[in-house]
Amino acid sequence: MSSVIRIDTISKSYGECKAVSQLTLSLQAGEILGFLGTNGAGKTTTIKMLLGFFAPDSGKISVFGKDPADAVTRQRVGFMPETAYYYPYLNIYELLAFYGGLCGMSPAHIRQRTEELIERTGLQEAGDRQLKTYSKGMLQRAGIAQAILHDPDLLILDEPFTGLDPLARIHLRDLILELKAKGKTILFSSHELSEAELMCDRVAIMKAGKLVLDKPMSEVAGDGNTNLERIFLHVLETP
Repeated sequence: MSSVIRIDTISKSYGECKAVSQLTLSLQAGEILGFLGTNGAGKTTTIKMLLGFFAPDSGKISVFGKDPADAVTRQRVGFMPETAYYYPYLNIYELLAFYGGLCGMSPAHIRQRTEELIERTGLQEAGDRQLKTYSKGMLQRAGIAQAILHDPDLLILDEPFTGLDPLARIHLRDLILELKAKGKTILFSSHELSEAELMCDRVAIMKAGKLVLDKPMSEVAGDGNTNLERIFLHVLETP
C-alpha cells in the first residue's frame, strides 16, 4: 500500500510559539485518518502545510510523492476548511460552477456533478437561495460539495461535522464511507470523537504541537473498558 501523505519530522513556529514540533506521520491510500486534538494542538497548521499554503521550518512533507504546493498535486486534493467564507450573493449552483472552473472542469461536467452533489448533500430545496440565507449546517454541506466536486483522490476535512444536525451527520458519515469504498484517502480533523470512532481506520492525536498517539482504531476502541474518549482524555492529561 502506497503512502499518499508522508510527513517526516516537520516543525513550524510562529515567532516564539512552536505550533508543530518534530511531527512524523503517514497516511496510506484508501485509509481514513482521524486527526484529533484540542484547539491549538497544531492540527490546522499541519493541514495548511499539507495543502502547500506554507512550508515547514524544517523537515519534509510529500503528497502523492510530490511537493504539496505542486499544481498537479493540488488537482488531486479536495479541502473543506473549518470555517468557509463564500461570496454571500451566490447560490449553490453558482458556487460550484465557480469552483469547478478553478479546477479546470468542463461546463457539462460541472453541471452533472452539481446536480449529483446538491441531491447528495440535501440542498435541493435551497438550490436557488443565496448563500447568505444558509444556516451554519447548510454552509457546511455546501463546503462538502465543493470539496468533492472534482472527484479528488485525497480529501482533507477540517472539522466537517461542526454545525450539522444528527441526520446531516449520518449522511456525511455515509458519504465519507462511500468515498473510502471508492478508494479515496481521507484525513479529517475533529473534536467529534464518536464520529472518528465510527469511521476511522487510524487515529492520530496531537498535543501542544506534538504527536502523542498514532494507532489503528481497532486498538483504541470497542471493548467497553477502553475507548477513544478515554484514551483521548488520558493522553491529554498525561504531563
